[in-house]
Amino acid sequence: MRRKRLLAVGALFALVALSGCLGGGGEISEDKLTKNAEYDWEKNVTAHYNVTTSSLLSFSSNDYRAIISVENRSTLELSRSTLFRGDQSVSIRSLQFRYPNGTVVNATHGNLTAVQQSDETEIRVPAENGTVAYSANWGGASQAYGGSPRTWRVQTPVEGSHEVVMPNGARTDLPLFSLTSPGSPSSSVEDNRAHLRWDDLGSGTITVRYYLVRDLFLFGGLFAIAGLVGGGGIVYYYRGIQRAKKKREEVGLDVEQDDDDVGDDGPPPGVR
Repeated sequence: MRRKRLLAVGALFALVALSGCLGGGGEISEDKLTKNAEYDWEKNVTAHYNVTTSSLLSFSSNDYRAIISVENRSTLELSRSTLFRGDQSVSIRSLQFRYPNGTVVNATHGNLTAVQQSDETEIRVPAENGTVAYSANWGGASQAYGGSPRTWRVQTPVEGSHEVVMPNGARTDLPLFSLTSPGSPSSSVEDNRAHLRWDDLGSGTITVRYYLVRDLFLFGGLFAIAGLVGGGGIVYYYRGIQRAKKKREEVGLDVEQDDDDVGDDGPPPGVR
């Protein structure tokens, strides 16, 4: 009986954890929010995302920097969608706010802060009009080794134009290797980085699955090696058959008999 109660309690805690009711509450520390970061404020879009990946075999996380314009609002809500736990909060750092007159303040300003709840992170801004900038990690532990699988996703908190700058060497123009949702953004490549732009998006989710240019050379090389190995195997097999056939002919095993020879007690094939 006691064992059943323990199992029931354990199951209850598991459900609570999966529902996001444990942890993730309270104001984010000022040390984290005031971490140094440089943002390019001169963007002609409502929301701009600069996506980067950690170096190969690095234990650091993949990052992105967001610059989002706000109008007639005192808060900005951030969340991310997960498969099992639904919407979750976004752990941010390096929070800054730029006033319309160009003045930039960080989280040491009394009216600029962020509260991380279980299902969302709420940024409180000091003015109803301006621009918010923050940094965040993306991906999980499986993506810490150079950004694989290569899928970046964000839930946009505002409506309007959006631009995403993908990591160095990233491309999204091959259907079998990449995907963008919503589809059909305008795209360009600048300084070896793909730029994706949507002129009018509602609040929702942007998903970008990308490949790296080096992947094409890698896969091309693997296919070429596989083709050479396969071709060499076919040639080797063909030559083996030819050698076996020639040897059979030499010992007289492949000499055809005429119908008139059936039942003839003459000498065996090869010595007639």
